[in-house]
Amino acid sequence: MRDTFSHSPLPRYAQLADLLRQRIARGVWKEGDLLPSLDALVAEFGVARVTVRQAIERLARENLVSPQRGRGTFVTAQAGPDRWLRLETNLRDLADVYREDKPKLTLIEDTAAMPALRERDGLPAPGYRFLRRVHSRQDVAYCVISIHMDERVFRLAPQRFLHETVIPVLLELPQVQIARAWQTLSIATADLEVAQLLELPLNAPVAEVRRVVTAPDGTVLYLGEITYRGDYIHFEMDLVT
Repeated sequence: MRDTFSHSPLPRYAQLADLLRQRIARGVWKEGDLLPSLDALVAEFGVARVTVRQAIERLARENLVSPQRGRGTFVTAQAGPDRWLRLETNLRDLADVYREDKPKLTLIEDTAAMPALRERDGLPAPGYRFLRRVHSRQDVAYCVISIHMDERVFRLAPQRFLHETVIPVLLELPQVQIARAWQTLSIATADLEVAQLLELPLNAPVAEVRRVVTAPDGTVLYLGEITYRGDYIHFEMDLVT
């Protein structure tokens, strides 16, 4: 375990918190279970006592565990449905998910930049606004999103696009006509930058989504490239039609 920690850019307490969170998510520790003692966790992971305490404090802020003086630390919730973000398969349902979620948005970059469009995406707009930010909830960063938006659309509601999730705003603007929208999903691993932004171990599993929205004339109005924590994505498909 020491080798795993030493090769990651993240603080050890963040890596340890992720490992403990995964055990709760897998049901190794269920709601009501008592976690191993501080000394046991120190011995298992080969870290300092302060590192274990910081990891436990992080999970307590997420309401996953409850440290109780003189009794130990108990699991208070499962890292499952309450943490999942549903990945919907149509634009309006996706907008509803984001409306309900209301994540904290941390803007990393705001500039002008042209997207790298693929042949099937559609036609480029004259100019694009590029936004890159991190979405968080319950103090946990769950995705990094890079957005290219037609500058003409961005100017219709710049403050809303900067401070709200984009898809709901896009659908609420009467001036914007959407002809097509689709997304692709692939499984990958976290590179150095994503690992740092999402506080994941290097090469942790992530889901990469590429989302495209086009106008009736084929112009690409929106291109979103999103990297989600693997433990935050919940994807359901109805196999009976």
